[in-house]
Amino acid sequence: MPSYEPVESPDKTTIFSYHDLTPPTTQDIYAAQRIVRRYLPRTPLVRSESLSAELDADVYLKREDTLPTRSFKIRGFYNLIADLEPEFREKGLITASMGNHGQGMATAAREFDVPAIIVVPATLENPTKINSMERLGATVIKHGQDFDEAREYAEQQGAEEGYRYVHGGNEPHLIAGRASAGLEVMEDCPEVDVLINPVGGGSSASAYALTVGALLGADVIGVQATGADAVYRAWSEGTIELQAQADTFAEGIKTRTPFALPLQIMQEHLTEMMLVEDDDLRAAIQRLLVDDAIMAEGAAAAGIAAALQMGGELAGKTVVLPITGSNLSAEKLQNMLADR
Repeated sequence: MPSYEPVESPDKTTIFSYHDLTPPTTQDIYAAQRIVRRYLPRTPLVRSESLSAELDADVYLKREDTLPTRSFKIRGFYNLIADLEPEFREKGLITASMGNHGQGMATAAREFDVPAIIVVPATLENPTKINSMERLGATVIKHGQDFDEAREYAEQQGAEEGYRYVHGGNEPHLIAGRASAGLEVMEDCPEVDVLINPVGGGSSASAYALTVGALLGADVIGVQATGADAVYRAWSEGTIELQAQADTFAEGIKTRTPFALPLQIMQEHLTEMMLVEDDDLRAAIQRLLVDDAIMAEGAAAAGIAAALQMGGELAGKTVVLPITGSNLSAEKLQNMLADR
């Protein structure tokens, strides 16, 4: 069995020799789109009448929540596993996840008949995501108190057992696959002025930055929660630090360290980074559910919360807000509805 030892990393995470930290090219993105189209449907771009009226703008929602795992994450995994190194196809993949990333990997791994192991924090309060990963055939391991502790364990197991460790951000195949959503936006709405997207690890925001931003010249804005602002700080200050804690109910953007590759892309191509409060995320979830009949999880509501925060700055513009996922736990939904 091949032995894989960690190599020097530009951030606070572990990478291996098979991790390429080169941003995907436009050619890579179009090649990834051809792979993604074999397995996934195109997602709709629909006008939100309520948000358009509120912001005096043309506001469109990119419905990534309509994908099979109800999240954009799945796009990248077909591209990665289709090009997986032969020595890993029998041994399999390992990654850390708060749920959507893991569901995407489990789905694509099943398609290609590759074993998948997903490490989640023992504190993950979304049984729907865990059950889904197991139904898809993945082995789920609970370890650590948060995503970063789960990530460190997955990195360790990748080194010790020889699994292909799938990094949460330092994977150009994932970014290129997820950029297929950006190509769809370009085709459906070439007049877009602004696209506002949540940032956890940053693969989705960097994917839109390489397409809607770099190719169309639109402003791409990233959004984090105030209590989990590691990437915001890195983007603003140019330094990568592992924070002591991340505090937000939106598990999809709850991370304590930036990843080098998406950060590099975002620093070059993002127009702006914003922060929103958890109360604003909850309000955005409620608004989407009541006004647009769309269920969004906490991370997915970040773009809506940021757009409402910008208010008049968006007047007269064409705005795209990706709904990145809809895997909201029943408990969180019940708590928010009770607060109305």
